[in-house]
Amino acid sequence: MKNDVVPVEIRGILPANSGCAIFVGNDEKVFVIQVEHSMGAVIGMFLRDTPKERPLTHDLINSIFKGFNITVERAIITELKNSTYFARLILQQQNELGRKIVEIDARPSDCLAIATAQKKPLYVSSSLFSQVEDMSKWLEEINENGGENE
Repeated sequence: MKNDVVPVEIRGILPANSGCAIFVGNDEKVFVIQVEHSMGAVIGMFLRDTPKERPLTHDLINSIFKGFNITVERAIITELKNSTYFARLILQQQNELGRKIVEIDARPSDCLAIATAQKKPLYVSSSLFSQVEDMSKWLEEINENGGENE
């Protein structure tokens, strides 16, 4: 896995016309994943550890995982097809029968929310990371002009 993926983190969240722009990357490069407004808000809440009155959907998912002794290992944004990002959530279940690793196809926004809620690592496939446009300068300009940065 080490050479196939690049570690990244959420570098910022910015409301956009059609939702929210989630800036994902590292010191080398930052790229944007567009998500729904509500998902941007949820991811921001998990980044800031904002207390919630009632559990959100991703809190429910995390509670179900905990109930079945399932842990999130990592989330990987894997590819871009027809302007749509794809991602995988890597889970581990440990019980009296042994250890099982499961990969689940999921929306990148859900992977970002769940991994962020559980403070688990985020990765991007090396092939995808090499093909995405670097938006670092754009993020820097937004931050200089008072945009929201996580």
